[in-house]
Amino acid sequence: MLAACGGGNGGDSQSAPSSSASSAGAPAAVTSAAQLPLAQEPNAPRFTGSTEVDGFNWFNYRRQQLGLSVIARNGALDFAAQSHSNYQKLNDTITHDETAGKPGFTGATLADRLKAAGYAFNQNGYAYGEVISATGDTSGFNAADDLIAAIYHRFLIFEPTFKEAGIGAATVSGGYTYFTTDFAANGLDSGIGRGNFITYPAANQQRVPTIFYSDRETPDPVPNQNEVGYPISIHADITATVGVQSFTLKEHAGAPLPAQLLSHANNAETPASVAAIIPLNVLSAHTTYDVQFIGTVSGTAVNRSWSFTTQ
Repeated sequence: MLAACGGGNGGDSQSAPSSSASSAGAPAAVTSAAQLPLAQEPNAPRFTGSTEVDGFNWFNYRRQQLGLSVIARNGALDFAAQSHSNYQKLNDTITHDETAGKPGFTGATLADRLKAAGYAFNQNGYAYGEVISATGDTSGFNAADDLIAAIYHRFLIFEPTFKEAGIGAATVSGGYTYFTTDFAANGLDSGIGRGNFITYPAANQQRVPTIFYSDRETPDPVPNQNEVGYPISIHADITATVGVQSFTLKEHAGAPLPAQLLSHANNAETPASVAAIIPLNVLSAHTTYDVQFIGTVSGTAVNRSWSFTTQ
């Protein structure tokens, strides 16, 4: 099960790139990315066996593939994330909120927990957000790639302006692991610049998964369907506004495929600085797909086409 959360405002700050509810009850293990031999990908980071280290390295590996800056690991954010993973383990729940008096309580909200950990925002512009997964094994690679597959989580993970992150993992008997990552930007001056955006999957990316299990993400991006195709997304700086004129996916030289559009104009959970499409059918294996996005980024007209190939 996966849950995404965003927040943060004050002064001239921008809210974090996703705001969402969290899941409750007994979570189900995620298996979509676990089927990928991730460590065998070209230039993949070295597997260490540490859930936290491998998860952090995998987020930076994917960010570097897209031309984004790598995120620095921050001790205070590590403390906040680890404390929250411990809270979830002790209380057998997936949640972004904590209840005072329950075992492991450190703060009701993410903002409270960051403050309790000693992480202070000293710039007028700032952003922060949290992503959580609960999976059936201790692999940080799998946990991180599962979160990237889940589109509302991806909006947070690939936010260009994020500068720091902290990661915590808590495992129960049998390997079931609560994996929490807290992202932050103390100042919004280090993104990719006005009118620019990145795409995921990236141009010419290979071994892209074919399937995404929508019901395993909270909120559910395709409420009436579980097995859908792997999401495709574009990401601009948090201060940007993305307008969508056309966003299409097709097999190479084929007709556009049915897909659900996520944009701020039609989906309250989608930040203004991103957009995505989710194919309504599982993608075919070993197939090249063509994508085209036509629209605007902060008023600048953009038209980009790219391709990727499935595993």
